[in-house]
Amino acid sequence: VKLLAPVDPPRNVMCVGKNYSDHIAEVAAARGSDDPMSAAPTYPVFFTKAPQCIIADKETVPLHANLTKWLDYEVELAVVIGRAGKDIAPEYVREHIFGYTIANDITARELQKSHKQWFKGKSLDGTCPIGPCIVPASHMDADDLLLRTYVNGELRQNSRTSKMIFDIPSIVSSLSAGMTLLRGDTILTGTPDGVGFAMKPPQVLKAGDEVTLEVEGIGRLTNFVA
Repeated sequence: VKLLAPVDPPRNVMCVGKNYSDHIAEVAAARGSDDPMSAAPTYPVFFTKAPQCIIADKETVPLHANLTKWLDYEVELAVVIGRAGKDIAPEYVREHIFGYTIANDITARELQKSHKQWFKGKSLDGTCPIGPCIVPASHMDADDLLLRTYVNGELRQNSRTSKMIFDIPSIVSSLSAGMTLLRGDTILTGTPDGVGFAMKPPQVLKAGDEVTLEVEGIGRLTNFVA
């Protein structure tokens, strides 16, 4: 039996960028304060990843060495929509959420920067591991969950969802304004600090790496780079 990714979204994976202040600060330190990523957002910053990015727990992330030398990890809590809706008020968002899972928003950093719009650098094949399961929204409170990333057993990211700039009701409500969210839509809610390119010296992913993401109440998502 092969465990597949627990979601098959009807369209692109939807994502929120710049949603943790500590991550914004580490980007400013790594790239300079004049970098567009260094400013705190007034509204949620949305982008998408192509659906062919999705792979399951224990599957292999392609290194894409011909395209990038800066492949990086990002632990994220993912929200799975269970009930379609448009113009959803924040107080009704929970009624539209089916559950939560873990996602790794793997990014080709130099493509992300050079193409300006993030879609290309975020959408290489196999760069969105999701899993290992979906925990129903009725079974957990996602407001203050521990998130961690380990690379080859070394702790890299260690934060909590309570540190989000925009919380889940704000994200879903803003995204649904004038745009119908569909059943199965999957929304990545942003990553905290500790990403590889911002470390000193930078620690990008390489062939043979084992990357494990952990979200409290959901479990662990592990993938291998080759």
